Amino acid sequence: MVWDPIITKEIASLPDRSEDVHKGDVGRIVIVGGCCDDAILMVGAPALSANAALRSGAGLVQMLVPKPLRLQIATMAPCATTRSLPTEAAALLAAVEEFRADVVVIGPGLGDSLSPPVLVEFLNKFQGRIVVDADALNLLARVPDAVLENPKRLILTPHPGEMRRLLTARGIDPPSGNKAPQRHQAAADLVEAFECTIVLKGQGTVVTNGERLYVNETGNAGMATGGAGDVLAGMIAALIGQHMQPLEAAILGVYLHGLAGDFAAEELGRWAVTATDLVQYLPEAFCEHEVSQGE
Repeated sequence: MVWDPIITKEIASLPDRSEDVHKGDVGRIVIVGGCCDDAILMVGAPALSANAALRSGAGLVQMLVPKPLRLQIATMAPCATTRSLPTEAAALLAAVEEFRADVVVIGPGLGDSLSPPVLVEFLNKFQGRIVVDADALNLLARVPDAVLENPKRLILTPHPGEMRRLLTARGIDPPSGNKAPQRHQAAADLVEAFECTIVLKGQGTVVTNGERLYVNETGNAGMATGGAGDVLAGMIAALIGQHMQPLEAAILGVYLHGLAGDFAAEELGRWAVTATDLVQYLPEAFCEHEVSQGE
């Protein structure tokens, strides 16, 4: 792959929001996640994504979660609706289409609630935008020969460990080291392997679609906490649901996510920041960006 992207520092303005807007006009988002089995229970991740999507301007959010977890997760995200997670691709697609979803986030806390083949089939059959995060990335890595149809619809959001699993599954040696050059190369390799928009998380999160590359400068070490990535996935989905293109939404989401983390760390200290704090400081980050864009 010839890797010569345009390095960009441009961060988009917040999506337009007219005074007569309806909740159905600004993004119908589905979050697919959560798991419960004999080994592990994960309930917070889909709720964090849902709450972050709503804090980022989404009009309607529905969570598809395992039936035994519906009540627990519903109480953690009371502004979203909750539905049982189908485990077959056709039924999952039907549930998403019944909600008339614009964007799907798949993966937060998902565990093995879906099988790898079901995940791949859903990725190919749903024609809207999909943010593939967390355990959905691990499931995807377990299908090394998966063919993704129309992959430009997809936004993959791996952390370094998930990046290594994805590249290894595709027969690509992950770059050694975690410095900027290695991270840029890893992002390039992911674009070559999957042809998607890539958000490679970590210090200096890298966002690229192979044509443009953005390296984020907001955020701090306090954001190295469980659930932070679930918040980011919900934010990116919400921005896409408000008619932003995937790359622009990913860049803006990463920037605002880091800015919220900076505000949280300034108030609470880096050692005390949690993912729920990131959601709580999103309004401050959005307002700061709105003001700065107007100056």
